[in-house]
Amino acid sequence: MGRLKKTPVFNTEAEEREFWESHDSSDYVDWNKTQTVVLPHLKPSTRTISLRLPEGLLERIKIEANKRDMPYQSLIKAWLADDVEESQRQR
Repeated sequence: MGRLKKTPVFNTEAEEREFWESHDSSDYVDWNKTQTVVLPHLKPSTRTISLRLPEGLLERIKIEANKRDMPYQSLIKAWLADDVEESQRQR
């Protein structure tokens, strides 16, 4: 690997985001020397949304969640995450 470029100093997060959208990080970071970091208490950002469901579907979801002893919103999130992950694997 050639000489690494010096990472610029950024004044804002937006400025940094714009830079990395148009530059290859391998020019600035030797990825062979990186270490895995575990952040066990980091929680992903969430956003509240409204979702209209037919009452019958919501009742069936609540029954399934009850069988698994989990909140129905958590079950919906798990199902959505699994479906999106599966769709991305099939690409």
